[in-house]
Amino acid sequence: MPSRLFFSLCLLIASCAPRSLTDERTTPCAYADPLAYQGEAPPWAGIQGALLASRFETLEELQQVVQLEYYPPQGAGIRVPRGDSLVRLTHCSDGRQVVSLLSWGVDESDFLEAYVGGTAEKIAVGLKSPFAVANRPYLQRIFVLSRWRQDFFGEGDPAFFDLASTMVDHINTPEQAFRFPRDSSEKGYLNTFNHVTAQAFITSLYSEELADFVADVHERNTMPELISGQFRPDQLTDPEVNPIDNYVDIVNNEWGQELGLVLRKKYDLHAEKPWTPELLRDYLNDIQAYYAWGLKVGFSPFRTQDTIVQRFTEKLNFVRRYQPG
Repeated sequence: MPSRLFFSLCLLIASCAPRSLTDERTTPCAYADPLAYQGEAPPWAGIQGALLASRFETLEELQQVVQLEYYPPQGAGIRVPRGDSLVRLTHCSDGRQVVSLLSWGVDESDFLEAYVGGTAEKIAVGLKSPFAVANRPYLQRIFVLSRWRQDFFGEGDPAFFDLASTMVDHINTPEQAFRFPRDSSEKGYLNTFNHVTAQAFITSLYSEELADFVADVHERNTMPELISGQFRPDQLTDPEVNPIDNYVDIVNNEWGQELGLVLRKKYDLHAEKPWTPELLRDYLNDIQAYYAWGLKVGFSPFRTQDTIVQRFTEKLNFVRRYQPG
């Protein structure tokens, strides 16, 4: 049952001491009852856990749900080295909260420069991020899972995105799920499923720390202004790339990591464990159960014989044996 899955998630998350700006933990919290709105409830009311960016029109609306704290505080007149600035996001849902920190560091462009560049560029990335160097084999495996690699797996090779897209296709309560037209866009279910599902897999297979690193590298590259909160007016209204979408992605990454920890324990997962179609089917159906609980929609289940289950099982086992050069 979806509620049972999330109840297990809550039991696995320990309480911690009062937070400071640099705490990054999941704690109990006091949340707004979605049934307590006077008059017509806003589009985001009733959602639990992972968010839908398509339900928010403005950054101000998002801030009614997600707390944004910048360091140094906006308008405080405090100057700090660029590397010391950060943004802290806090999202409280169903009595639990996730917290995410985003600060300056390496981004996707740094890795691209190192890939196409010479020794100097590779050394530069290594100096900026020893963590990336130490975890290079795992990062390369994650890259394979995240991308279409027809050179390895042939035409129709599935990636995390395809799992998310299939989950959208599995929604079997369209009247309930698509009451808001924007939910059917790329900013709706598809984007939420893509982020949460990918982060759950990375956390289950490797670690929460590695999942967080991969997520931050992507978000820094997409919009560096997320860290300072100093957005241009056009960024706030851009329909394709705007801080609303990116902040929702950051929150959803955290929920995906928490879900990944639960499923890691449930199925005793680790980087070297062999996958079977039955195991992957159950794992994916548990993720759908989480979405059904949080987003109040129904799903058709994944089946062992589904092509995407068969092929992604093969890919997971290839990556398990993959020895990057």
